[in-house]
Amino acid sequence: VAIDSGVDRLITHAGVGDQDIEAIVHGGIFTRGPKDLKSTAIFIGGSDVEKVERLLTKVRSSFFGPMKTSVLSDPNGSNTTAAAAVLCVQKHIQLAGTSITILGGTGPVGRRIAEIIDHVVGSGAEGTRIQIGSRTLEKAESLCSSLTSTDSNVTLVPIEVKDDFAASQAVIESDILFAAGAAGVQLISQTWHNSRVKIAVDLNAVPPVGIPGIELADDGQERNGKILYGAIGVGGLKMKIHRRSIASLFESNDQILDTKGVYDLGAKLLNE
Repeated sequence: VAIDSGVDRLITHAGVGDQDIEAIVHGGIFTRGPKDLKSTAIFIGGSDVEKVERLLTKVRSSFFGPMKTSVLSDPNGSNTTAAAAVLCVQKHIQLAGTSITILGGTGPVGRRIAEIIDHVVGSGAEGTRIQIGSRTLEKAESLCSSLTSTDSNVTLVPIEVKDDFAASQAVIESDILFAAGAAGVQLISQTWHNSRVKIAVDLNAVPPVGIPGIELADDGQERNGKILYGAIGVGGLKMKIHRRSIASLFESNDQILDTKGVYDLGAKLLNE
């Protein structure tokens, strides 16, 4: 993705820990003067989402004064995928005042989807409700607790989804359904078609799909009165956001593209 975005030189570091960050950052910022630092940028990937968040904090604390570079954080592609998924839904419906269910909600992408919706709705219209589904209620409760903000009108509801009956009950009164679970795991049966769900987004690209009835390439297709998005349908926008995010890092040396930053950039991309 970096190469496709026009990066001239790509330097990779594997197995990076907290103790490595300062040396890596300083090795980048001390090689150029402040006016030329936009020619260097940092991308934090990896599969450990909590570790990536910690490393991002460490990167930012290693900057001082004008000595900084732009940074993109996208562990396992979760930020760009979540941004694309939410933006796809927003083509059809306003998020404020809706009831939303995220199956696989405590995973990297599910968590980001909840964060972005909270960012979009914020202290706006009341009534937005997000159910965070997990096979373990404690995980869902922990995530809801960590995301709850006093200045937001979004209500986060933890739910335990151990079987299809629980999943089917969860979506009966939902307007929007996201499936963000592990690859190759079906999260709900055909019973979801009997719910009031208007838009369903399945982000699983590995068969079987997370939501039966959605095709991988669905890109806003309407079937049986429901608007559907599959992993490849969302993936086209996700890759556009990813490439634009990387390219934008070299426009200045002070951008921090975290979950909210990536979403905001994606929203601008769609409005161009």
